[in-house]
Amino acid sequence: MENFVEEGSVVREIWGKGDTILFIFAGASAEFALNKAVDWLYFTGKLPSDPLGRLFSTVSYARRIVFSEKQAAIKAIDAMATIHAGVEASRGTSIPDWAYRDVLFMLIDYSIRSYEVLERKLTLAEKEEVFDVFYRVGSRMGVKDLPGTFDAWTIMREEHLQHNLEKSHFTDDLFKQYRKHLGIARYLILLEAQTLVVPDRVRALLEFRNKSFLGPVLWMYKLARYLQADWLLKTLIMPPAYKAQIKALDAMPVRK
Repeated sequence: MENFVEEGSVVREIWGKGDTILFIFAGASAEFALNKAVDWLYFTGKLPSDPLGRLFSTVSYARRIVFSEKQAAIKAIDAMATIHAGVEASRGTSIPDWAYRDVLFMLIDYSIRSYEVLERKLTLAEKEEVFDVFYRVGSRMGVKDLPGTFDAWTIMREEHLQHNLEKSHFTDDLFKQYRKHLGIARYLILLEAQTLVVPDRVRALLEFRNKSFLGPVLWMYKLARYLQADWLLKTLIMPPAYKAQIKALDAMPVRK
């Protein structure tokens, strides 16, 4: 049986660890708030009304793709495309192609950045694996003008960061929603995690510091993970209502 992502791929390792996934979506939540097409996320009202629920819903789709055999993964991708088409039909206009690319680019970039923060530097070949998986996702969804190589993606990613982001009232509102749903203590941890993984352009627009307070204490987290106590720290980071979803993040097999 052919898998969408090979058993030995580093992509399975990245998306098979809950802490890496939480960092991916910490970074993406910061950049989403700046995207010039963020109004699309407000059209359905799901993101501002339940940002954490939206996070776990998105994670569910992404992991279904990464850990499924090829045909099941394709069905999951097609289901995402159908959902987006329904939103477009309801609004009477199309989501811009560059906005679709931005989402794929975030998944590629934050997969790499989060893993490198928590684990180790990826090789060029491993970065190309990450790119290839999400390139195939975007290609199946019919996203236009995707870069064909990792090197081409690197150039286009920087162009998108420079031209497709801006701070707006949506930015301020989304961060207010993050604070509301997380509580002040968890919200402050989110800001530090975002500071740790976002690109310079995002950091500048959000007026983040260059250094995160989480940097010096990451070794403590890694020790906790070694002692199999990291689930306790994850519980401290996310609200109790999401305890089951947090534990499920580590349910998938990872590369040995």
